[in-house]
Amino acid sequence: MKSEDLKTVRRFVREELAADGTMDTLAEKPHDVYEKFRGTGLANWWLPEELGGHGADLEDSVEIVNELSYGDAGVAFTLFISILGTTMVQLYGSDELKQRYLAPMTANGGFCATLGSERASGSELSKIETVATKEGGDLVLTGEKFFSTNTDFADFLVVLARSADNPEDYLAVVVPRDTPGVEIVKRWDVIGLRASHTYQVSLDQVRVPAENRLEGSGLRLLEIGLNASRILIAATALGIARRVRDHCMVFAKTKPFRDGTLLDSPVFAQRLGQMEMQIDVMKSHLLRSAQDFDAVMEGDEPAEVFRKQGTLKSALTAKMFCGQAGWDVASVGSEMFGGLGYTNDHPIGKLLRDIRYVSVVEGGDDVLRELVFGRYVVPVPRRT
Repeated sequence: MKSEDLKTVRRFVREELAADGTMDTLAEKPHDVYEKFRGTGLANWWLPEELGGHGADLEDSVEIVNELSYGDAGVAFTLFISILGTTMVQLYGSDELKQRYLAPMTANGGFCATLGSERASGSELSKIETVATKEGGDLVLTGEKFFSTNTDFADFLVVLARSADNPEDYLAVVVPRDTPGVEIVKRWDVIGLRASHTYQVSLDQVRVPAENRLEGSGLRLLEIGLNASRILIAATALGIARRVRDHCMVFAKTKPFRDGTLLDSPVFAQRLGQMEMQIDVMKSHLLRSAQDFDAVMEGDEPAEVFRKQGTLKSALTAKMFCGQAGWDVASVGSEMFGGLGYTNDHPIGKLLRDIRYVSVVEGGDDVLRELVFGRYVVPVPRRT
């Protein structure tokens, strides 16, 4: 990564996100901070140079999300979660789809939303009930999607649906946001990441050209796109954990304890030493998992390699480990503040709420544990 790019991100965090709690609200419209980030020239920083983008790889993206999340994880989540859908389009969309939908994102700093989850299916996406019907040269989508971030203000959506002709066939379809029939049911009142916007969405006879379907099984393409987004979700835990550590250090310098301050306590030193170890291992694993992803993207025929491999082991373990280690850091950090750590008067409570999402979204830890077991633990002949 260019050093000036990282300096730009840090300056943005310092100037726009430094005040604790200012983003901890459910604003009706996206905060103007997203417009200000567009002004840095780094919006959608991962989009490829051949489409006019910045061309940052996932290793660079980990560094960017780490810094953004230090300021506010909800802002970071909003700014990077488009990578899930754009990766699917970049790898499996036609040249026409890439030019029509990805290229403008590099110019206007827009957003993409992915609509996969449903009320009944949960993490079992093979049970989705949204249906795609072929009518002439069009696909018509009908169904309800439960959780989707950025949908209302996205430029386009990537919708997962089951084929009406073959229930075993799943499609990933690009849908312009302003297509008739795309309706927001409600915005979710989330516990953390309150600067982000996650919606329940209804699709009622949404008609798009059949050419808007991405090539391949929609569930497999989603699995592939999740590699990038899961690694960056894990990176938010790193930024939050660093912020918790720094709050603890500032607090310890002034908190009276026995004949000195809390900073003199050996118990405090041990706790902070443990935090530093966890933060260091989190970052090491994140960079390694990003390197695994980048190695495929930079190699020959990445679309085919990912189609065969699907989920990267390191992406799964990074998300699980960082979510768990980050939660431990935030939990221990909140205890250091005593009763104050259980109030909204100190930012440690917000950080605790924010970091919890890492182990919940895009596959909870139990779901990912089972996936790791099935793909990477059981004997090879029995693997699914």
